[in-house]
Amino acid sequence: MTVNRPNTVSVGTIVWLASELMFFAGLFAMYFTVRSVLPEAEWNAEAAHVSLVFPLINTCVLVASSITCQAGVLAAERFQPVRTGSLLQVSRWGMNEWMTLTFLMGAFFVSGQIFEYAELVHEGLTISSSAYGSVFYLATGFHGLHVVGGLIAFLFLLGRSFRAKRFTHHEVTTGLVVSYYWHFVDVVWIALFLVIYILK
Repeated sequence: MTVNRPNTVSVGTIVWLASELMFFAGLFAMYFTVRSVLPEAEWNAEAAHVSLVFPLINTCVLVASSITCQAGVLAAERFQPVRTGSLLQVSRWGMNEWMTLTFLMGAFFVSGQIFEYAELVHEGLTISSSAYGSVFYLATGFHGLHVVGGLIAFLFLLGRSFRAKRFTHHEVTTGLVVSYYWHFVDVVWIALFLVIYILK
């Protein structure tokens, strides 16, 4: 009789993500607290600077990157690090191709967020211009830093995969925990998007 113990790396990652959830809960609490004490006319005037169209496109890209990331995990669980056909045969991609695409989509999201910040600063909405500006940049900025952290994790994952002489359970576990983090970042962004851009 054998005992299947949970993977300690996966468990540790989940525990760490739980602490990160508390961090973002604090950001949401800050946002709603400022929203409740600020005069509605002042809040609406500042929120009017924030558009919906481009952030919606950016959000769709980030959400789609969770799908490509999961496809990479499925390839890793098949112990398939690289594609077995041409680059155009997406169904035969390995983990490296899917995770590279996920990295590029994440980089697009970060670039889009920087572009949005530049536009808002040009319109006069900065982190110090108003209470709304402060909570907007803190909430979205800390999330952006987490996305950058995810991109670094993808580079580590891909580097480890390319260096490995044999694709083993260690590489599969690395891909799995990176996907946990990436899905977490995506879910948090969906909540932020709904609160900041939809509910305003």
